[in-house]
Amino acid sequence: MERRINEAAAEGSVIRLHNLLQEDALVLDRFMAGCYAETPLHIASMLGHIDFVQEVLRRKPELAGELDSRKSSPLHLATAKGYLDIVKKLVSVNPEMCFVCDRDGKNPLHIAVIKDHVHVLRELVQVRPQAARILLDRGETILHLCVNYSQLEALKFLVKTVSDQELVNSKDEDGNTILHVAVIDKQVKAIKFLTTSTTIDVNAVNAKGFSALDISTQSKRDIKHWEIAESLRLARAISAKDIQLSTAEGTTTAQPQSNLSSQGKNRGKPRQKNLGKHDDWLKEKRSALMVVASLIGTVAFQAGVSPPGGVWQDDNGHNAGSPILADNNRIFYNIFFTLNSIGFVASLSIILLLY
Repeated sequence: MERRINEAAAEGSVIRLHNLLQEDALVLDRFMAGCYAETPLHIASMLGHIDFVQEVLRRKPELAGELDSRKSSPLHLATAKGYLDIVKKLVSVNPEMCFVCDRDGKNPLHIAVIKDHVHVLRELVQVRPQAARILLDRGETILHLCVNYSQLEALKFLVKTVSDQELVNSKDEDGNTILHVAVIDKQVKAIKFLTTSTTIDVNAVNAKGFSALDISTQSKRDIKHWEIAESLRLARAISAKDIQLSTAEGTTTAQPQSNLSSQGKNRGKPRQKNLGKHDDWLKEKRSALMVVASLIGTVAFQAGVSPPGGVWQDDNGHNAGSPILADNNRIFYNIFFTLNSIGFVASLSIILLLY
């Protein structure tokens, strides 16, 4: 009988459900009393059979609270598939299932974020907004999940709807805020949103002692790196070293000054505070010079191998492989060869000095 009703759920056949219930009126109760991998409601919810779901819930609404072998409720499965009508029906019967976590520690709101079903996420948040504050196993918030899975629209919705300064600045067990995670993954749009439209602490330090700017300076230099660095600069982000110097300066300044010698020592503080920023500036310039020098060296080498006008292909009155320009216009060729050699040697020297 259990196999037959599961087949009816897979087909979404309400008629077969009625027939089976006429044969055995307790068949649905047995799914609640026994140990089964899943219930007919799980199957119908996962496959999107809204009529079957409604009929089961009408007869046995308690099935909405049953969990399968992975501790997933029918709401988990309907959410994962993005079936909004079924989600609405399930939460109308048992809204507390929004708080239930599966074997991986995720509730239906977490599933909606991962699957990028923002329309379902809106419904769940409207029903139980506090479910968005349940932490994952590693101390991550639902906002961490948005960034981890690159779900920008879900992030914007949650920040606008349920987030506050405490939630947006929450850290996982590694001490990373969502800004740290976004910088690590080089999510430019998410970083711009966080630094311009939220109350994120751009200078928060993780468990390893790194701020978001520190992570950015350690990443590979590319187009995304420059965009991220610009966003952090505009948000007044600083390195962890500068944060420590600023904290130390604030502590010293708060203490009463007893003599001129102590005042003289404090005058040197701003200079120390700026050393970190100066070092970061030097790193940026060094990277830019390395890129430019590499480009010049490549172009100069290519020009030396294939000079303007090409080379002679045969020995018909010339030396095969010798530059054509050298025979046609020796003066211009000498100028070209001299300048090209200078550029090539200069670029190699810069690369060796910066390496």
